[in-house]
Amino acid sequence: MNWKKLAHNYQAQMIQDLTTLVAINSANDPKQETTEFPLGPGPAHALQQMLAFGERDGFITKNVDQLGGHIQYGTGDEILGIFGHMDTVPAGEGWNSDPFLLTNVDGQLFGRGALDDKGPSLAAYYALRILKDQNIKPSKTIRLIFGTDEENQWRGINHYLEVEPLPDLGFSPDGEFPVINGEKGIVSYQLQFPIAATTGDQVLMSFQAGLRPNMVPQSATCVVQTLDSSELVNHYNYYLKQHPQIQGNALIQDQAVTLTLVGQGCHAMEPENGYNAATFLADFLADQRFDDQAQAYLQFIQTKLHLDFTGTKLGLAYQDETMGALSQSPDIFQYDQTNSGNIVINVRYPKGHTAGELQEQYQQSLPINGNVTAAEHAQEPHYVSDSDPLVSELLKAYRTQTNDLTSQPMTVGGGTYGRLLNRGVAFGALMPDGPNVMHQANEYITIDNLLQATAIYADALWRLTKNK
Repeated sequence: MNWKKLAHNYQAQMIQDLTTLVAINSANDPKQETTEFPLGPGPAHALQQMLAFGERDGFITKNVDQLGGHIQYGTGDEILGIFGHMDTVPAGEGWNSDPFLLTNVDGQLFGRGALDDKGPSLAAYYALRILKDQNIKPSKTIRLIFGTDEENQWRGINHYLEVEPLPDLGFSPDGEFPVINGEKGIVSYQLQFPIAATTGDQVLMSFQAGLRPNMVPQSATCVVQTLDSSELVNHYNYYLKQHPQIQGNALIQDQAVTLTLVGQGCHAMEPENGYNAATFLADFLADQRFDDQAQAYLQFIQTKLHLDFTGTKLGLAYQDETMGALSQSPDIFQYDQTNSGNIVINVRYPKGHTAGELQEQYQQSLPINGNVTAAEHAQEPHYVSDSDPLVSELLKAYRTQTNDLTSQPMTVGGGTYGRLLNRGVAFGALMPDGPNVMHQANEYITIDNLLQATAIYADALWRLTKNK
């Protein structure tokens, strides 16, 4: 089969379907959760729309309580699962176009979810459609399975798997090519700082940044009450000039100054690819005059977190020969002069330590009466051997369609549905030379990437389910 040629035949409809999916704001909003829509209407509507594509094209579909669902082809005893997700992270700020209007700029399709994970999910879907339209009968049941809470707590996919059987093997089109057969452990810790009396001529009234624990914050804001507003603003402007990679502004109202800083957001699995607005703002503020409570909070960020992506300053740094190094990403910041300060840090860790051991290390770094709790259930490290036939067959499909014979299976800090299965991996759709703009403003997937991924997935499905 010429999978590339077959994929190109679906280009127009694939882009139209992606336009329809991107138009649905499917970021989870707890305020909109109802009995009818347990994760809110956005994720449920995106799931409904994806399943509607399957119904339109003659597939068997199932919606499990608006939380998960699948599109099915084939009737074999074994189940091959392909795990995508219809939820996204919030759009955030900094877009050059409407994040919910798929915008084609020179072959780049911009929109929230275009790369994570609506575009890749559609590529996998059209690969399945190619097999069906070519009347290829798989030896396994193929289920394209969708969750609706992958960016948070995985409630959708977990509920789906309480109702439907766990596939025997599979992959998630929610990562990079050629094959991600290792995923680091993932856990978020909430660091809570002790309350102290606030006094002095300059008071940090509030400090806020961050949208989700798995997104490096693109913007940060603080309010400072001061007797010398002009001096603070002059120092801030000088700091901004010294750091051209960030931007900011100051607003003076009476004796309060609001400082806003804009950096570069990115995925928390690769925090070094962004400019954390919160740690830059704290780095500036820590050198100003504040009370003990604010100073402890700001100096912790400045001296222990700012520009340290491996936890070296906290004594956390270590690495595994196969899975690589630990990474940390402080992603949510909340401080109020009348309450304690909080920081949520997202950690991606390889084999070698447990989440409990890492939590204790953070605890030891805090001031007296500070506290560390796990903000979510830890996902343990996951690894499938290079020699597993699942990995080798996927690698063959990738190499056949790309002629890339040098790229090798890898371990990453991201967490995908691939880790749900003992024999589960992440497989595309980002190409090795493609920029990773997941969770960023101006997220996009190229048309070439979309079509090439479709061809790779079609080849892979054929290889994994062909009659021996």
